[in-house]
Amino acid sequence: MGAKTGLLVYADGDIPEALRQVGEASAERTAAMMRRFYPGWEIEETEGRVLDGGVCPPEGTAYAASWPGLEIVGDQRVMIDLPSQLPAHLIAASAGRRLVLHAMHSVVDWLAFAVWEDRRLVRSLSLSPDSGILENIGEPLPFEAPYWAGERPADIVPWPGEEEEPYALPFHPLELGEDALRALCGFVREGRPEPDDVDVDSIELFGFHIQTPHGPDSAEREAALKRAMEAMGPPRFYTMGPDGQLIESVGPVSP
Repeated sequence: MGAKTGLLVYADGDIPEALRQVGEASAERTAAMMRRFYPGWEIEETEGRVLDGGVCPPEGTAYAASWPGLEIVGDQRVMIDLPSQLPAHLIAASAGRRLVLHAMHSVVDWLAFAVWEDRRLVRSLSLSPDSGILENIGEPLPFEAPYWAGERPADIVPWPGEEEEPYALPFHPLELGEDALRALCGFVREGRPEPDDVDVDSIELFGFHIQTPHGPDSAEREAALKRAMEAMGPPRFYTMGPDGQLIESVGPVSP
């Protein structure tokens, strides 16, 4: 699995059904939403993406769209270990409607999702094999049942030559993450699509570059990175000795 998400969705009712019915979003309405969600931040419009590619934008970018009764924001900033700690103004924006947070990171098998109803947190789960269960608030939702019941154990194939060890969790977070995304939002990132899944290629999101107030711009970040790399000195190369110890060599080792 290679899926990543960083997604917030607000809706007056059922999110999958709302996504199936949306048309073209309003650029003006979406820009106003972004100013509400990022008060005081520097926001610059950029190229957009369809929903399929907009659920986890690169750092510093967000993809978003706003329709009457439905709002979507894809932003890495919502990929937080404890969904219950989502900034208060983003939770307050769910007054009178449902808010869903969905976040996954395939590199570390991490999943987090949460649901608020009229600003009240009803379910939050965050877990990974390295950190265990970081947050588990509220009653499990119906799509979670087979995972907690042991009916969906993690199927992990070990690397060649390695012994198979039990997975650190009773199920694979990314598998639950895909089921959570379909149940809560109506689509998946990976896996076989179902006939009634939302057509994520037909929903256009607007793009925004977002920078914290008084934060460094991209040129300043690049300059800082260059200075850090120069301070590191020349690269050092190592080979593996017969006793398994690393031995520093004078240059790159040919493959």
